[in-house]
Amino acid sequence: MISAYGGMALQLLLAVIPVVLAITLHEAAHGYAALAMGDDTARLAGRLSLNPLRHIDRVGTILLPGFLLISQLLTIGRISFMFGWAKPVPVAAWKFRSPRRGMMVVAAAGPAMNFFLAWCGALLLHVADYATPTAPLVFDFLEYFILSNLVLGLFNLLPIPPLDGGRIVVGLLPERAAMAWAKLERAGILIVILVVFLLPRMLPEFGIPFNPVGWLLNNVVIRAFHVVMLLAGIKDG
Repeated sequence: MISAYGGMALQLLLAVIPVVLAITLHEAAHGYAALAMGDDTARLAGRLSLNPLRHIDRVGTILLPGFLLISQLLTIGRISFMFGWAKPVPVAAWKFRSPRRGMMVVAAAGPAMNFFLAWCGALLLHVADYATPTAPLVFDFLEYFILSNLVLGLFNLLPIPPLDGGRIVVGLLPERAAMAWAKLERAGILIVILVVFLLPRMLPEFGIPFNPVGWLLNNVVIRAFHVVMLLAGIKDG
């Protein structure tokens, strides 16, 4: 029993630490991108930080991911899916020379950071020592780290405000269409929860297959994982 609990605690740490790092650096990237374009709002608010505690949202960073972690470990014995969010970094768009374009760059910085971190994690596989007793743990950690960053980066590219992809779309659309699309931000998180959690449970009851997260994990994320491996020089990734 002790070993079972110890293994579960280890799996929990191996999953939680990469997610925390991915979320923290994602949010920090938003702040640094804004600062580079003249907006010091995040710095003045103390959010231009690599301290994870500065970016914690009680529901999105603690309660929801914690529920998903524990429920998966207790039911299937492993972590197959994670979802959550951090407290958004404050940005004053009016400080940018072009507010819409500035917000687009700030939004893109988060996923770009995650993809860069995933690549760095893949590069670290080259220097990991296969011969040490801790090698399996190192590889598990790096795999979780790569996947956490890919899932976070790709998920945030969904074109729904307030996700980063939604704000990128607002920056690309003509002004009138951009204003209409930006209005979705009021209900954006509700749309995300509806699509990610509620509809996948409700629609199959009526014989309608609907599992966007499963499709994302089984198709887009897996392909992105192989691309990252190839870019890191790991041909059999």
